[in-house]
Amino acid sequence: MDYISPKEAVLKMKRWQKDPIAAGRRHTVALKSDGTVMAVGDNKYGQCDVSGWSDVVAVAAGNVHMATNTGNAHTVGLKLDGTVAAVGWNKHDQCDVSGWRDIMAVAAAWRRTIGLKSDGTVVAVGRNSEGQCNVSGWRDIVAVAAGDWHTIGLKSDGTVMAVGNNRYRQCKVSDWGNIVAAAAGYLHTIGLKSDGTVIAVGDNKYGQCDVNGWRGIVAIAVGSTHTVGLKSDGTVAAVGWNEYGQCNVSDWSDIVAVAAGCTHTVGLKSDGTVIAVGDNEYGQCDVNGWSGIRLPGNKYLLTNKPENQ
Repeated sequence: MDYISPKEAVLKMKRWQKDPIAAGRRHTVALKSDGTVMAVGDNKYGQCDVSGWSDVVAVAAGNVHMATNTGNAHTVGLKLDGTVAAVGWNKHDQCDVSGWRDIMAVAAAWRRTIGLKSDGTVVAVGRNSEGQCNVSGWRDIVAVAAGDWHTIGLKSDGTVMAVGNNRYRQCKVSDWGNIVAAAAGYLHTIGLKSDGTVIAVGDNKYGQCDVNGWRGIVAIAVGSTHTVGLKSDGTVAAVGWNEYGQCNVSDWSDIVAVAAGCTHTVGLKSDGTVIAVGDNEYGQCDVNGWSGIRLPGNKYLLTNKPENQ
């Protein structure tokens, strides 16, 4: 794969939607090529009730670390017209996105939803007890990511911003540069650089930040305590907690997109099918029959985003 400059890469992100699969605490979501959405797994709060959605261009799923008092989740869909839909757990108003407009990317986390607007500003709803929704002053943002208690914003110059819980220094990203993608987990943050290498900050109890040796990475995903990297040859690398086999991806091939939930990992293949490993207690890995999932880079642009933007 030919690597491009951070500026070119993030502007490409601004034009294309790249989130056809998403993984939450106990459920998995996928965007079909016709703009409809599929979901499997825990549906206690209706987070899998997406069968009526249409004209969707990207999906996100709320994730949260494994603990006895966690597990509730929601699902977010970005529509072709720049509006947003959300279903699932709404105790903290994290699904109150019906009034959002001109959105070009979405992220979901435990108890909150983040939206990136076409003018580079960011909106957020949900719990803000640790300042994780304090994004109203952000500008020139081209991508967003959300961990359990912290929020990440990627700027067009390849630098990164962060707000929220910083107990394990997961928000210490101010010195990062040449970043083209970012992802956030329970207590750690990952950045993909324009040269295909990866950097990480935050809690490393399970080795989830041991990515220094990675090369040729073109996409990243982060679970609660594991990190996944998609390589340019279609293979996948993973580090971190592997209690449920969520890092057992070394035999994967022909992968074009990855997603990571709390304890499971999902891969989209170039033929539009999906594979998954990890915890399957709620059927969140039952994706073997899926097909026709939209591939990254599909030219299905938001109607208000001209290609030459």
